[in-house]
Amino acid sequence: MSERQHPVDVLTRWEDHGAVWHVVDRTPSRVTVALCRCDGGEEVDRLVSDDPDLLAFVDERARTPRSP
Repeated sequence: MSERQHPVDVLTRWEDHGAVWHVVDRTPSRVTVALCRCDGGEEVDRLVSDDPDLLAFVDERARTPRSP
């Protein structure tokens, strides 16, 4: 992942391409997200960030069920 990409954009683009992600660790100030393949869930990368927008995005997703 390029450092220039906004982390929320990374996750939404990941979803748009059919892949999945899940939170591995969440502290009050940082989140670690596993980026996984769409065909079996194999982890291919991790996103670690303290970006406030990403923290809010991840928290909102945890509270709101995603549609299948």
